[in-house]
Amino acid sequence: MEDQYFRHPTADVKTVHVGIATRIWQYSVLCEGAVIGDDCNICSHCFIEGDVVVGDRVTIKSGVQLWNGLRIEDDVFIGPNASFTNDRFPRSKQPPKQFEQTVLKSGCSIGAGATILSGITIGQKAMVAAGAVVTTSVPPGAIVKGNPARIVRYVETAPSNPDGSEPHKNESRLSQVPGVKWVPLTNVTDLRGHLTVAQWNQHLPFTPQRVFFAHGVPTTKVRGEHAHRKCAQVLVVLNGALQVVVDDGTHREEFRLKSADNGLFIPPGIWATQYGYTQNAVLCVFASEEYEEADYIRNYDDYLRYRHGSVS
Repeated sequence: MEDQYFRHPTADVKTVHVGIATRIWQYSVLCEGAVIGDDCNICSHCFIEGDVVVGDRVTIKSGVQLWNGLRIEDDVFIGPNASFTNDRFPRSKQPPKQFEQTVLKSGCSIGAGATILSGITIGQKAMVAAGAVVTTSVPPGAIVKGNPARIVRYVETAPSNPDGSEPHKNESRLSQVPGVKWVPLTNVTDLRGHLTVAQWNQHLPFTPQRVFFAHGVPTTKVRGEHAHRKCAQVLVVLNGALQVVVDDGTHREEFRLKSADNGLFIPPGIWATQYGYTQNAVLCVFASEEYEEADYIRNYDDYLRYRHGSVS
């Protein structure tokens, strides 16, 4: 049976698992066992080992090597000369019993010359900048750059205050993400300093069952990255500043917390991520429920299924 994909005469294709309408260009090598989806574009001088799975409509630019253990979902872009690894402690002729698995989730993009360490996940629609060195997993929708890579912002995210201003003190501003809003608090300032009051059922829309604090968070680190089924929260920054991204699976919005004048209310069922902590940042979180691990949704794919009603 004639191949239903295009391969250049100089390409060496040993795998039989190549999808319809895929194009394989000059001097590329695809090893036996590799799985390539439909409508992919594999540019010249690429090398793909046997334990690699590539989804549909993936673009792999020139000079890319994909090593055993790499899993690439649909609609991923990999820029020229991006580098992947599959062993964090390599020794000549001493391969591990099993290579670490690295996952590129659907719609993400890897910039030219970026380096991706093994065993991590690049989230859905995330973007890795050219030349970045990625040493830890990247959240869905995040844009990372630098060495080591850090989050600089999120794609498809509307800023709640694009001019960087705080909401007015008595304003309870609604978000594009349903239910999320600023909660104005009472803040008294005099020569002795600042006093912030958060009174149950007056300032806060619930009686807290627990309070916890996040502090000493390195600027490069991300916290949150989960949703709750039952628990509502109000986030208040007591010192410094940080970014909060809220996401309902359809809309995403970003808030900058930089004073205790306002808290950010996050209802149940909303995915929330905090990043960009300043060195002195202290975040206070009021929670409507006691801690219960079963209340957490920690995987974004599971969260999307939850939002669409396919899981409870």
